[in-house]
Amino acid sequence: MDAEIPITAGLLRGMPLPQPDGDGDKETRGRALVVAGSVPVPGGALLAGIGVLRAGAGKLQIATVASVAAHLGLALPETLVAGLPETPDGGIAAEAAPTLAERASHCDTVLIGPGMMDEPATAALTADLLRRLKPDGDENGPRFVLDAGALAGLGRDPAPLHRHEGRVVVTPHAGEMAGLLGCPREQVMAEPLGSARQAAARLRAVVALKGGCTRIVAPDGRAWAYREGTVGLATSGSGDTLAGIVTGLLARGASPEQAAIWGVYLHGEAGNRLSRRIGPLGFLARELLAEIPAVMASLADGTGG
Repeated sequence: MDAEIPITAGLLRGMPLPQPDGDGDKETRGRALVVAGSVPVPGGALLAGIGVLRAGAGKLQIATVASVAAHLGLALPETLVAGLPETPDGGIAAEAAPTLAERASHCDTVLIGPGMMDEPATAALTADLLRRLKPDGDENGPRFVLDAGALAGLGRDPAPLHRHEGRVVVTPHAGEMAGLLGCPREQVMAEPLGSARQAAARLRAVVALKGGCTRIVAPDGRAWAYREGTVGLATSGSGDTLAGIVTGLLARGASPEQAAIWGVYLHGEAGNRLSRRIGPLGFLARELLAEIPAVMASLADGTGG
């Protein structure tokens, strides 16, 4: 098996992102649905939603628990926010799947997971939604990014995910990867590339295994690695921002591999910019998002990297 390909500015310039036509409107830049948040962690939906827009997607909807939907709509006035039924623990109820399926069927990309704290309900909702969307073989259905709580049930039963083969990115950290593979976290830490390859083949999805070195692996085993990130990225909410960025790139028309590679680079370089300006520790996940357009612009004009 070939070694990991380093993710650099030069690599990204060789795989340019789809660019909107100068005469196009927001519809041409893609429609994204973010299913995220809970009563204890409403901010996960906010960070992911901003990430979608900073990555350049044209239209955004957020679906979250009803009790925080209005507040989220005020915090992010650029989006339509839909309230969903809640579980007693403050998560999105599994019974919301039919409503979400109708919304998702009109979107290009769907993100599920950031800030979703009721794990059993989230696992049931994710599986049901994946089953409801797109019959096997239909290439017109939405693409998916699955993060955090949405990964919980996929290790036990990846079949709902297999229906969307070639259209999915999953973004686990080492602990979530251990859950997907049914192995100790220490094993993932000892063999990150092998673990990511195993998960990508099992799930039939692009895997972005987050860590000090983030590895991206395609289902056929091809692998890329981003090693230039700063320790400051290991902060609360950082994963939510990355999931949103990848979702926005997918909505714009990037392939799952391309969206994961670009998203990890943009996220990491945003952290490097903040480290130089603020310091290696102490910057916030939300501050990463304001840097994303500048990193993309630097790649376009040749100054990045």
